[in-house]
Amino acid sequence: MQKLNNKGFFQNLKYDFPAGIVVTLVAIPLCLGISLASGAPLFSGLVAGIIGGVIVALISGSALGVSGPAAGLAVIVFAAIEELGSFESFLLAVIVAGIVQIILGLLKAGIIAYFFPSSVIKGMLSGIGIVIFLKQIPHAFGYDADPEGDLGFFQKDGHNTLSELTVIWDFFSAGPVIISILSLLVLITWEQAFVKKYTFFKLIQGPLVVVSLGIGLNLLFRNWPDLNLLVTQVVDIPVANSFGEFLGQFASPDFTQLVNPRIYILGVTIAVVASLETLLCLEATDKLDPFKRVAPPNKELVAQGIGN
Repeated sequence: MQKLNNKGFFQNLKYDFPAGIVVTLVAIPLCLGISLASGAPLFSGLVAGIIGGVIVALISGSALGVSGPAAGLAVIVFAAIEELGSFESFLLAVIVAGIVQIILGLLKAGIIAYFFPSSVIKGMLSGIGIVIFLKQIPHAFGYDADPEGDLGFFQKDGHNTLSELTVIWDFFSAGPVIISILSLLVLITWEQAFVKKYTFFKLIQGPLVVVSLGIGLNLLFRNWPDLNLLVTQVVDIPVANSFGEFLGQFASPDFTQLVNPRIYILGVTIAVVASLETLLCLEATDKLDPFKRVAPPNKELVAQGIGN
């Protein structure tokens, strides 16, 4: 193992730069996927990733933490946008959540993480992961009657999360199934111990390979009508033709909703869940640090609050 220097910012640049490239390439599809699952505009996922990777990283005291949109909050965010009626109103709740996180950090509330059993937090996050996984199975078969990102149990197409699994065989589509199976095989294989022995598999991350594989297969399948993906089966990222259109993709908080009490309830909910998830991840990354550094939890809460 190569020994890193723990003193200078630029002295480890030869290690940090390629690592940063890999993190960026992996983070982009993750940001897009989380924003899609949350029912938020795809552009907002990229913005959240940039703010988390630059602003939060500069303020945070964590040497290993990488911030961005949280998959564990996807269900809460989706429900919040649905309840408030617009993404702009939800942004106001995010501002409230950020203020609450800053206050928690200033009050030295980071210590509260030690009073919550980690099994409870892990169980909550696992439950959210199961919901997201079940919701993606129909899309993996090519059945898109329920909109991508709808994480509610009762769906707009008349089914619920479980009953829909019984009808997906009637809408079987070979293209999405092939891509889904190969992607899962790559992800599972990439994490096996015998694969990690080879340098190539250490340098190139599995999610990056999966994204590249999906893009390649999508282009290849265009030559076969039976495998070609439908418009509803492909992520549609808005492309700005001018700087004015680019600025038009930014959304501003709807401050007229300041009188809505649900804004504050959802803001506090997001702040509490996001803070607990952050502190849990902070504890996990500290254990991975070869220099045994301990990131300050209160400073991390303030950084996350400013990012929001």
